[in-house]
Amino acid sequence: MPTAIQDVPLKTITGDDARLGDYAGKVLLVVNVASKCGLTPQYEALEKLYAARRDQGLVVLGFPANDFAGQEPGTNEEIQDFCRSNFGVDFPMFSKITVTGPDIHPLYRELTQRFPKAASRPGENFRERLRGYGMTPNPEPGVLWNFEKFVIGKNGEVVARFSPDVPPDDPMVLSAIDKALAA
Repeated sequence: MPTAIQDVPLKTITGDDARLGDYAGKVLLVVNVASKCGLTPQYEALEKLYAARRDQGLVVLGFPANDFAGQEPGTNEEIQDFCRSNFGVDFPMFSKITVTGPDIHPLYRELTQRFPKAASRPGENFRERLRGYGMTPNPEPGVLWNFEKFVIGKNGEVVARFSPDVPPDDPMVLSAIDKALAA
């Protein structure tokens, strides 16, 4: 029986109906993305990771969100064009959603409840960095910023979560993905 997270209704960036269950048996890296963020260059690493590990069963899923400093103002079509022309994004992209606050999308409500704390690199604290910029970060379990990453295992369980400043090619992320692929 699929878990509730696999049945959450989604829309692809082109408007087609989808759900995580469409990727049953795959390892998923779910990322809230934005086109005008200091972390936007992570698109390149996400695409390289997808290309390198998709034959092993990894699927990167991008979820544009305009929740942080208005850094994803575009339409779905503009976002798709930006991602393809600037970063050659070939991994599945979904329509813009809300990943925090009272209108949080059910997918992100489930993700944050199932894995409430994001891992950071040793000695780094993205929450404190945001405070240093004069911002008030979301309290846990809320998503901190664009490019937070969730790893979902083949069985549909959330197995890891990483802070936005942990890049997709960081050894912590790669280790979590490889462990999930081997399971």
